[in-house]
Amino acid sequence: MSITETVPDTLAPNLPEPMFRLLGVSRTYRQKGREIRALQPTDLEIGAGEFVAIQGPTGGGKSTLLQLLGALDRPTTGQIHLAGAEIAGASSRRLTEIRAHEIGFVFQGFNLIPTLTALENVEMALEPQPLPAPERTRRAREALEHVGLADRADHLPSELSGGQQQRVAIARAIVSSPRVLLADEPTGNLDEGMRDEILDLLQRLHAEGLTLVVVTHDSAVARRATRRLRLQDGVVRDTTH
Repeated sequence: MSITETVPDTLAPNLPEPMFRLLGVSRTYRQKGREIRALQPTDLEIGAGEFVAIQGPTGGGKSTLLQLLGALDRPTTGQIHLAGAEIAGASSRRLTEIRAHEIGFVFQGFNLIPTLTALENVEMALEPQPLPAPERTRRAREALEHVGLADRADHLPSELSGGQQQRVAIARAIVSSPRVLLADEPTGNLDEGMRDEILDLLQRLHAEGLTLVVVTHDSAVARRATRRLRLQDGVVRDTTH
């Protein structure tokens, strides 16, 4: 599919000032001598303050797109603009700074360090920043309070429920005050009750102004979003309406 063919489906009209603008972005991998096009050439805008859900079958390119948005990977072709700055061609050092300051990440598996307390896990996200230890601790406590876990700061992950562990992971993601939160199946390991609690928290963070992009297989999660994209065979389509 050509770039021009994808524009009507992926560039929504009347978006606010875009947080992300993708122009002709594709991603190709080589695997066992074969070329795999994980993402077809795509033009896409995500407005500042949007809550976007990305759905689609396994292997359809969802995680690839999220990694590109999060500066965890570089596109094979095209440009990626974050708040007006082109990042696809940025230096590795600059991409590290972007990930540390501009973007928060939440994953299905929580990715907490089991030997560290909730507070220490959140503090770890501030290590790249030149902050004195007391300031890191203060900010980490504030982040835990923001997700309703101030009273669990000294608990190890093994002493927390799955929902509480994900709250710690979200606190870690927002402690640096990012503009964007990217979440890859954030409720995939949770039961229905805990899923709804995490969704309520994510919606509250979005209401506070955070741009939120969530990859999910769960339609209940996608229904909370203000905009829904479907990614299949590397092709992005807007299915909001």
